[in-house]
Amino acid sequence: MKTSDFDYDLPADRIAQFPVEPRDSARLLVDRGSHTPQHLRVNDLDSLLSAGDLLVVNDTKVIPARLNLARASGGRVEVLLLEKSDSVANDRTWTAMVKPGGRLRAGEELFDSEGNPVLSFGGRSVDHDTFVVEFVSEADPALTIDRLGEMPLPPYITDRSSDRDRYQTVYARRAASAAAPTAGLHFTPDLLSRIEELGASIARVELVVGLDTFKPVSVEDPSRHAMHSEWFSVDRSVLDRALEARRVVAVGTTAVRSLESAATTGRLEGRTDLFIRRGHQWKVVDLMMTNFHLPRTTLLMMIDAFVGSRWRNLYEIALDSDYRFLSFGDAMLLDRHAT
Repeated sequence: MKTSDFDYDLPADRIAQFPVEPRDSARLLVDRGSHTPQHLRVNDLDSLLSAGDLLVVNDTKVIPARLNLARASGGRVEVLLLEKSDSVANDRTWTAMVKPGGRLRAGEELFDSEGNPVLSFGGRSVDHDTFVVEFVSEADPALTIDRLGEMPLPPYITDRSSDRDRYQTVYARRAASAAAPTAGLHFTPDLLSRIEELGASIARVELVVGLDTFKPVSVEDPSRHAMHSEWFSVDRSVLDRALEARRVVAVGTTAVRSLESAATTGRLEGRTDLFIRRGHQWKVVDLMMTNFHLPRTTLLMMIDAFVGSRWRNLYEIALDSDYRFLSFGDAMLLDRHAT
């Protein structure tokens, strides 16, 4: 397996710049194995589920993690907060992506538009891919983030006019993530109610979306890719229900990673660096609802591990059929057992 195996041509005009309304009117390409896939809408999802199915969602909430700050010299600095320090007692120290991080000095302060100090730059973190920053004002960091921050839309979304709540799922709970679990953006309260009315049940897990969401794989041998760890939590009752369910339908790659991490490691909470790629022994998830992903990413490699090489045919059909791609785009429903 080579990283170049996960290249495909994604025209810029196929990248969705805004979400559709209502949320569940997004298109849904339904995988049927060797048969021609179905073209439905997300609001048809209840017709594809049955009593005894378990729908699992990631209920992490996105923080307005992008801060536009300035150096004392006046130079602009963009800080994308990724994750708080692992220390429970310290909510002021974060790992972050910083532009231009390579030009900043350790200990240098960064300021808001009114000249108030906001962050102290601490240099590179231990993984060398991110930086450490620390809030320096006496104000609660959460209040500072809410006051100054913008929603961290991916760089390929150039239209920033969407409502802030539109980059949150309707079931988001604890503010922690630097990116949305985007497959969940398609759900409405009405659709969730209809799913429960038919006898399927809904469960929540949490995975704090981190750096691998933003980074393509840069090495040609994926086994040499350093997977960044992310914090996850799966309640014991959720894992038990998943193991007993008729089918487990995971909404998004983050819900997949949470469930498979818990089942693979035996740990229900903590950090996971599980890299799900070809050869992974699936333990929990039967169906996956997911958006269309960027080329050369670990997310696309997870899709390959789930349905094999037919992902490429599904992507070609989606491109030929004018599906919208990436975070604000349309979705697929993949069946691991379809042949």
